[in-house]
Amino acid sequence: MASEASGVSGLAGRYAKALFDLADERKALDQVAADLRQLRAMMQDSADLSRLMRSPVLSRASQAKAIAAVAEGAGFSQLTKNFLGLVAQNRRLFSVPGMIDGFLAILAERRGEVTAQVTAAQELTPAQLEAVNEQLKKAVGRKVSVDVRVDPSLLGGLIVKVGSRMVDASLRSKLHRLQLAMKGV
Repeated sequence: MASEASGVSGLAGRYAKALFDLADERKALDQVAADLRQLRAMMQDSADLSRLMRSPVLSRASQAKAIAAVAEGAGFSQLTKNFLGLVAQNRRLFSVPGMIDGFLAILAERRGEVTAQVTAAQELTPAQLEAVNEQLKKAVGRKVSVDVRVDPSLLGGLIVKVGSRMVDASLRSKLHRLQLAMKGV
């Protein structure tokens, strides 16, 4: 069964655990993790790719061919390509986001890391990312894996979520609070 401590369970958890075990056996954890992060970013950036992954209308062969082309174009490792091909063949592409989250959670647990989700209004520079990483490490008290997402609707600032704790320092939220204060709510 998938790891209970990491909260990974169900269909996505079983696939994530199987991929993790294979990647661990082949000493390819970092490469597969990088591939999966890249795939997640591609899915967030492309509505067409997200539709492809969720579509029950497309045939098994069509989905497999399309995901193979995406994986080849992105330069994924052979293990990641094979995994995505198997998932497509089993008609489970709709669960890939959960599989990615599960794999990364198991990897973080293995490394003794805690994962922080950082949502920023724009792409962070390497220096900004390093500063955020250092501050989170001080606040949490252990190694932090930062998962950065971009949401232009924040206007500025960051939203940081570590476990069940969240700090919203976005300009959008500050403006919303100001608007509520001016209304007297």
